[in-house]
Amino acid sequence: MSVSRRCLCCVKYLMFIFNLVFWLGGCGLFGVGVWLSFTQAEFSSLPLSFPSLSAANLLLVAGGITMVTGFLGCLGALKEQRCLLFMFFVILLLLVLTEVTLTLVLHIFRDQLDSKAQDELKEGMKVYPSEPGLKKSWDNVQKMIPPYRHLHGSGQMKEIKFKCCGVKNKTDWYDVLNGTLPSSCCSVGVDHCVEGWSEPCYDKARQWLLDNIPSVLVFGICIGVVQILALVFSMLMYCQITCAEKYVH
Repeated sequence: MSVSRRCLCCVKYLMFIFNLVFWLGGCGLFGVGVWLSFTQAEFSSLPLSFPSLSAANLLLVAGGITMVTGFLGCLGALKEQRCLLFMFFVILLLLVLTEVTLTLVLHIFRDQLDSKAQDELKEGMKVYPSEPGLKKSWDNVQKMIPPYRHLHGSGQMKEIKFKCCGVKNKTDWYDVLNGTLPSSCCSVGVDHCVEGWSEPCYDKARQWLLDNIPSVLVFGICIGVVQILALVFSMLMYCQITCAEKYVH
């Protein structure tokens, strides 16, 4: 076996391994997105800008694209097809640039996005009395009953209890319900809620996401490293195939 062919085989299997890891990472992202979608299905009547629902949709899209791209990379490596490798490189490069751009946009415009999301939620509250689906979603958010749980420091499952009222504060309900509060703003079983929980639901949901985001960030950084390495190996393999073809001819 020539030196050129040995180099090609080495790069080929390295690229296959990295793309397999990349594909598995996409499966992980997609799985987390599905989990979020199912566990928060009862919030589906709320606007899509509700933080957890937006996160679920983003993970589903990112996971799906990552899985398809990883499969394309594995296929290109095994078949040693320059066309597939070039396509993989272009798609992955666009994906990386999109991820970086979205991260910067979300960071720069986070205050404006938060404000827009809160305004949309407040606008949606107006149909609370007449829309059963929206009413159920809001009541579930404000009570946050099981099975919505998460891992805390000790590694055990801890029940999430939002105990919140309104988007920014409980007074958001006054214009909607003529100066009264929904029963879900108080303890379970209370027919007429007067005082209500003092903390806003948007801040509670946002904080829950922030508390659970470190592990997602670590996972995202690992995927990012694998993406960069996959770009490098795909280009190396493309060049090795070109050199091997020239050597043969």
